[in-house]
Amino acid sequence: MSPTGPHTGSSPSKTNQALSSLPASERSFAWRDHASLWFSLGVGLLVMQMGAYLVPAVGTRDAALAILLGTALGAGLLAWTAKLGADSGLTSAGLMHRTYGSWFARLPVFLNIAQLIGWTTFELVIMRDGTAAIGKQSLGWQLDGAAGVAATTVLWGAVLALMLSGSMTHLVRKIIGRYGLPLVIASLLWLSWQFGAKVQASGWNTFVERAGDGSMGLLSAMDLVIAMPVSWLPLVADYARHAKSGRSAFSGTWVGYAVANVWCYALGVMVASVSAPGADLVATLLLAQGGLIALSLILVDEIDNAYGDVYSGAVSSHSLLPQWSIRSWGLGLALLCTGLALVLPMHGLEPFLLILSSVFVPLYGVILGRLGFAAAPRGTQSVKVDYAAAGIWLLGIALFQTLTHLAPQWGATLPTLLLTGALAIATRRAA
Repeated sequence: MSPTGPHTGSSPSKTNQALSSLPASERSFAWRDHASLWFSLGVGLLVMQMGAYLVPAVGTRDAALAILLGTALGAGLLAWTAKLGADSGLTSAGLMHRTYGSWFARLPVFLNIAQLIGWTTFELVIMRDGTAAIGKQSLGWQLDGAAGVAATTVLWGAVLALMLSGSMTHLVRKIIGRYGLPLVIASLLWLSWQFGAKVQASGWNTFVERAGDGSMGLLSAMDLVIAMPVSWLPLVADYARHAKSGRSAFSGTWVGYAVANVWCYALGVMVASVSAPGADLVATLLLAQGGLIALSLILVDEIDNAYGDVYSGAVSSHSLLPQWSIRSWGLGLALLCTGLALVLPMHGLEPFLLILSSVFVPLYGVILGRLGFAAAPRGTQSVKVDYAAAGIWLLGIALFQTLTHLAPQWGATLPTLLLTGALAIATRRAA
């Protein structure tokens, strides 16, 4: 039975595919596959909205600096983790087992599944709301009632389930890379042209010289930018393990995600700069010439983000209960997330999801510190609990939350990564 993902059969798995190293003969991803996948996953309405938060908080120049530095660091961490997955052939759950021990690793694996269910549900809500806005703008449909909400949610949930019923590698190599990527790039180019013209009409000097209101510092702005690539850390190895080489996984992931992240954050800054205060991002995009088509294509691309979340959730779930195949887990989680999108107030739960995501910053600080400077790990640890690694992770969570609440101007991501990484390196020999 092939361990490459949803294209496996629905019969119970005889081995735990999520904790086994993928053989070299099963790996097919080249540089272009990594770059196209992570460019596609890096594009999203949520990323543009995060870019819009930077203005007027820090002003245009500091926003540009935060976007460039934050993306370079965040995408670099993502690429580094991708190389670990490619060199070892291990999934994200496998890397957690290798670092924290076979018993303790179940805790971060379970937390990862919980956050991926939450973010998949949130993506379905974004696509549902975007569909309602497009339907109202173009056809006059009122899809924000109970029937419209149910219909659009089930529609996107069905599309997600259909994608999960096929092969992950085929989806990435054929559909995303060959068809989806050119359309998304064309949409971003068009929106950049439209809002660049609006910025030019109001004066480039005015745009460049715009000052911030002081509500956010440069370091906290960088923290906001780093948040997006770091949020993908618990997923990247699930795809990178299919790489033909660690070098292609590293460079393809870094370039693909960095370009998308810079582009979407910058587009969010431009949109916010020419919009009325408090204006809705989706409504502003729709008002641009050709915005309906461009937004529709970006909205379709959001399904890749939902797929990325739920596929990785299926891989992690399979690591805990291998009697269900990865495909079966994927279809089950897609059904669960569709149901949750119908009943939960997801916009109100977004802060909780962001807090939950914060536990993975120190988690991967420890993983990178333990595994990132050594030979490619193989298999999982024989110990049940690596107490040093577990203690460093918990200390990192405490530091992250303390900095977030008591010193937000300094940012929390970089200090936490530096501390946990340094302690993980210092205790690596003993482990």
